[in-house]
Amino acid sequence: MKVVQVLPALELGGVERGTLEVAKGLVEAGHESVVVSAGGRLVAQLEAEGSRHVQWELGRKSLAMLLQVRRFRQWLQQEQPDIVHVRSRMPAWVVWLAWRKMNPTTRPRFMTTLHGMHSVNRYSAIMGRGEQVIAVSETAKTYLLDNFPEVDPAKVTVVHRGIDPQEFPRGFVPETAWSEALFEAYPAAKGKKLICFPGRITRWKGHLDLVKVVAALAQQRQDFHVLVVGSDPKGHFLEEVRQAIQAAGVEGFFSFLGTRSDMKDLYAQSHVMLTLTSTTAEAFGRTVVECLSIGTPVVGYAYGAVDETLSAIYPEGKVAVGDLAAVVNKVSALFDAEPVKINENPFVLNRMIEATLGLYKKLAAD
Repeated sequence: MKVVQVLPALELGGVERGTLEVAKGLVEAGHESVVVSAGGRLVAQLEAEGSRHVQWELGRKSLAMLLQVRRFRQWLQQEQPDIVHVRSRMPAWVVWLAWRKMNPTTRPRFMTTLHGMHSVNRYSAIMGRGEQVIAVSETAKTYLLDNFPEVDPAKVTVVHRGIDPQEFPRGFVPETAWSEALFEAYPAAKGKKLICFPGRITRWKGHLDLVKVVAALAQQRQDFHVLVVGSDPKGHFLEEVRQAIQAAGVEGFFSFLGTRSDMKDLYAQSHVMLTLTSTTAEAFGRTVVECLSIGTPVVGYAYGAVDETLSAIYPEGKVAVGDLAAVVNKVSALFDAEPVKINENPFVLNRMIEATLGLYKKLAAD
């Protein structure tokens, strides 16, 4: 079986990581894996793991991308894959427009994955046009069917994203040298109860609610510190967050770490992780699952797929959206608690890969 996956680029992110994981799974199962993207830092890993990369920009949000339709159709006719699987809206339009004019008896099967809660409009509707549609959570499936009633529920399958439990092993302890380096770089965090707050610094991730939580918690105790992990993709919201911190008088409780590649260590070093998304729902929320896999408790708003993952692994961490007092109380109690009970993680990588490859085989056979 030959599978082509198409996405905008291969930089860091959940969509990109999922693409590489499925590509590796295909290769290990003896299939041919091809990925089409504009390139990026993950191309080397993709190719090292046995897939072929075709550099082709199809993800730029411009009508000029539609000029690629005929060329992509010719490329598909030449490649003759069994499956073409798209994971983002603009590439999906290009691929679908190319695919629909091909001979129905010889063209590949067309598949989509809904990775996020996109704006509800005709542009986003393309993600429901796959002959088979993967939703990365029950939350994503509900969103798709509620907002795009033309989508046939029978062709939508939930395949939860998954993490490798060996990459985030329960009870992992960072090396002493790593911890020393962390506290040397961020001395205000040394000897404190640590709150990890990962995610891009955008308004919908809840950073302004985080400031309110810290201000309230600081009224009760001073023995904690927050590690904010992530960057500001648009370069303007971070300043608003810093101003809110200054206005609340809690500058000493925050360290901004930027984008990191050592999340396993940060989860393990922390006493609790927070997730406070309350507007645009998380479609899956990989950081929640990663952190709980390590054994560090997560407290978060019961909203979107965070509600879904916390319900399965650590329901005690759920808080009603906007209930800042409950967040403060749970965090403070966890600081002083014995190790908490965290359920076994059902969202594992091998299940995700097996389910995805199973859908590929079924669709190709049909």
